Amino acid sequence: MNMKFSQRVLDVDLSGIRKSFEAAGSDSINLGLGQPDFDTPQNIKDAAIKAISEGKTGYTYNTGIPELRNAICEKFRHENSLSYTPEQLIVTAGASEALHLVMQSLVDEGDLVLCPDPGFVSYAALARFAGGRPIGMPLTQDLHIDVEKAKALMDGARVMILNSPANPTGSVESRESIKALVEYADDAGVMVVTDEVYEHFIYGNPHWSAARFGENVVTINAVSKTYAMTGWRLGYLAASEDIVEQCLKVHQYCQACATSISQYAALEAYTGDQRPVKIMRDEYRIRRDMICKGLADLGFDFPVPEGAFYAFVPMEPDLVQRIIKKGIIIVPGSAFGKNAPEYARFSYATSRENINMALGRIQTAMRD
Repeated sequence: MNMKFSQRVLDVDLSGIRKSFEAAGSDSINLGLGQPDFDTPQNIKDAAIKAISEGKTGYTYNTGIPELRNAICEKFRHENSLSYTPEQLIVTAGASEALHLVMQSLVDEGDLVLCPDPGFVSYAALARFAGGRPIGMPLTQDLHIDVEKAKALMDGARVMILNSPANPTGSVESRESIKALVEYADDAGVMVVTDEVYEHFIYGNPHWSAARFGENVVTINAVSKTYAMTGWRLGYLAASEDIVEQCLKVHQYCQACATSISQYAALEAYTGDQRPVKIMRDEYRIRRDMICKGLADLGFDFPVPEGAFYAFVPMEPDLVQRIIKKGIIIVPGSAFGKNAPEYARFSYATSRENINMALGRIQTAMRD
């Protein structure tokens, strides 16, 4: 049979991150995947087991169980100074589904979608699936959004994506930059979609939620990184009720509801002991300092990441491939857009032992 595929899928390549991860050998050291190497805290796992034992295994409300939506509203109030109501939330199958819902609900054929470039691989792909035209927002030399250049791209755009702390750069945008972008976007009729999944992994400057500066904002977050729950697939979006109503249509037909067990686990994550989050953040800081010092000692010059758990390092593509051949999984900068072909992303969400071994192999690759 001669298979014919839709143009929308033919126009999008498979994720460069997943390609690197799935091609890894058994003895490879993985500095490629953005996944905490910590286990989900025990109290969260216990809550999931309890939910299973109590038979909480059926469909939930499309928008999520009320207890979890209330807990997320309290989290927003306490941590982000935001006043969302449960009616302004949809609990989703990870932040990825939340991004998909927003793109499908806001973007029409040919609409311009501004994405950081380099930026997380899903942004441009999901914009294309919605029929949009992703446009790269360039970064400054120190890997922050170039506010003035971003403003120049806004006329006629439909959506702008913000991501702070950022993947792949580890940059944390300042209050002044986020405020300026949100306010200018509002004047230009642009909706801001802010991805804040790394908000708790910041090593200096505070996190600023974009929704503090305007009503033209959809906030996306998840338990995946904060509580080491990537496989639980539990995220959410928060926005005005008219946006939620349209996103809910897409959610109902593609997902129905997030997994019930994951929702009860997330409820415990937000209402239970928060000490594991600080433990992880402190450990990531140590690992960041280790990998940055090690790479600097090898002669690499790059901005020290301010958040998340990635270092984005200028590096010739030939050296990237030599490092990969030494069994170190890193992601070429080309996976994150058009503006960083001579970079590589290093994830330090791995053990100190792995980081030290990887640095030794990188040194060997540089001699070859």
